[in-house]
This record gives sequence, C-alpha cells and structure tokens, in this order.
Amino acid sequence: MQQTVPIPDPFDLDDEAPGRRLRLLSYNIQVGIRAVSYRDYLTKSWRHVLPHSRLYENLSHIARAISDFDIVALQEVDAGSLRSGFINQTEFLAKKAGFPFWHHQTNRRLGKIAQHSNGLLSRIKPSEISSHPLPGRVPGRGVMVVRYGRRDNPLVLLLLHMALSARARRRQFEFIAQLVNRYRHVVVMGDLNCQPDSPEMRFLLDATGLCEPVHGLKTFPSWRPMRTLDHILTSPSLKVHDVHVMQHLLSDHLPIATEIILPDDLRLI
Repeated sequence: MQQTVPIPDPFDLDDEAPGRRLRLLSYNIQVGIRAVSYRDYLTKSWRHVLPHSRLYENLSHIARAISDFDIVALQEVDAGSLRSGFINQTEFLAKKAGFPFWHHQTNRRLGKIAQHSNGLLSRIKPSEISSHPLPGRVPGRGVMVVRYGRRDNPLVLLLLHMALSARARRRQFEFIAQLVNRYRHVVVMGDLNCQPDSPEMRFLLDATGLCEPVHGLKTFPSWRPMRTLDHILTSPSLKVHDVHVMQHLLSDHLPIATEIILPDDLRLI
C-alpha cells in the first residue's frame, strides 16, 4: 500500500540533518534492465515485455546505490505487470533501500504487459502529492507534484519524464512552468529528454527563473555518457551544495544527485 497521507506530521529537519540539507537523486532505471552497450537494446529488448532471472538482482543493486539519499525520483519504473514479475518496482526499491514513504504515478497502462510509471521514494513524509497528465498528442506522460511543509511556504518537487519530441516537450514545459510559478521553493527533477541548450529548456528556465546549478552533466548512455538528458533544476531560493553524476552502470542512464540547503524560513513538517 502506498504510504501517502494528506495530513502532515511534525518534522524538524534540524534535528535530523544538521545544516538543513537534503540529498536528492533522480534516476531513470529502465525498469531494472542493466545496459552496457547499444547492442543491449536489441539483445535485451525482450526484457521490456517478459521477466528475467537477473531483474531482482539488478534492482537490489539499484536499491543499494540509492539508499543514502533523502528523496529519490524514479523514471521508467513498472507498477506491476508481466515484465516486472507483477512486482511494483517503486515499492520493491522503497523496502529494499529502507524508505518509509513511497508513491508511484502510472502514466501508461498496457494491461498485464506493462505499467509505465514515475516513482517517489522519501525519508520525509510528504504533506501532499498530486499527479497531472502532461499535454501531448500521444498520452502516457505525467508529472508528480510532491509538497513538503506548510501550505503557505512549502518545498515542492516536480518529478517527471518528458516526451521524446521537441514539439511535445515545449507544450509540456509550458504546463510545467505554470505549476512552478505557483511556488517559491521548487525542485524539478527527472529525465527531461533534452539538452540544457535546447530551445524548450531555455524556455522553461526563462519562464520560471529555475537554475541548472551545474551545466552539461552527461548521463546518457551510461556506458559512454555523451548527452545531458537527466536534470535537477532548482529555484534561486535553494542553495545547492553539490551536483554530480553517479557512476552506476545499472540502467542505460546514470543517476544524477544533488544536495540542497533549505532557507531558514522553510520547515518540512
């Protein structure tokens, strides 16, 4: 059962994390399929529709890789279908990595074959979670909006996996910009499927004031990173202590991590 409760419990970050720091990670896990070359897209393509013997071993490796973080955004997770052995991968990783709170957003349902989802793992109880479909000619993309803290001054995380086409991404970023501009303290994290200097990314940054703290961290393909597809964007109100790509060859993407420092007036409760 997903542990999401709309009523917040008291939580004083100062007692748990000196310096008011939060460690964040974004990871496209390719439904737990390890990839080490382009050839794997052909030879392992059947693993996108059928379960395989190495799946849980690789998911366990992923769980160890993400276990040191406070909040994790997952893309390309399966919510429980034939290819995942009917296991909700977000729940599996939450239990393996010791995250008390988790939530999944299924955006494309293909019956028993696949349940394409985004996932959230969190050590802090969210005060509210909402899901929104992203615009596009082809349905199946969505954004999860996760709020921590008080309604009048929250920390808001937008977790998403963007479309492949630039035209669709532009429409989706227009929608995302409207969400971002409702709040002061925002983090956008996920597989945005575009480079930092793309027209649609420049639109999003100009329209919202979001910042990419470190430019051009390459995350794809994992075995020879050449493209910057995975991003963590932050509001100017949030200080960023560190941003880096982790060298875990457990998917076709590398995970991107950051540590943010919360302003004094922001309480996560």
